[in-house]
Amino acid sequence: MKKILPLAILAGICISIGCVVNLRVGGVAGAVLFAFGLTTVVYYGLKLYTGTAGFIRLKGDWAMLCLVLLGNIVGCLLTAWLIAYAQPDCIEPASKILAGRLAKGPFACFLLAIGCGFIMTTAVEFARKGKMLPLLLGVPVFILCGFAHSIADAFYFLVSPSEQVLQTSVLVVYVCEVLGNFVGCNLYRWTLFPFETKDSE
Repeated sequence: MKKILPLAILAGICISIGCVVNLRVGGVAGAVLFAFGLTTVVYYGLKLYTGTAGFIRLKGDWAMLCLVLLGNIVGCLLTAWLIAYAQPDCIEPASKILAGRLAKGPFACFLLAIGCGFIMTTAVEFARKGKMLPLLLGVPVFILCGFAHSIADAFYFLVSPSEQVLQTSVLVVYVCEVLGNFVGCNLYRWTLFPFETKDSE
């Protein structure tokens, strides 16, 4: 467990780097370049919430998953502080993403997060078998679909102005995204293998 937190923090930083390029470039190019964050996570074997939630055991691993989520958020927070200072032009587009999530509301964000979770687990499943193309395609697909990735949104939310972030509604939306990602990550297991469990790596 002692190794989990550093790996999770670094994963949060990697995803945040993908977020930065997406904010600065935008469009299809930004969505494609965002994939660098996830490919780095997979290559180095880092711990990302959406890359872990779909592989945990029914009995066990819950404390580990919570630690992964916490570490990811810490990594996003550290990167958000740096970027808000060094690249303040990222604040406005991040703020627009947060405003969009709040406008959609908790239930819509929950549903959008399910789509993202399903794509991410599918992409990671392929990557674990040495097939990287679905990983490279999965990231721009979920971004261009407007699906919600809880760790990416942690960065977008944290780099937004504090007066916008410090609202109860933001926390509610974020929790719904985390839960939605979890459902999406496990959708294939619950549908195809309802009585089986997998050991996480």
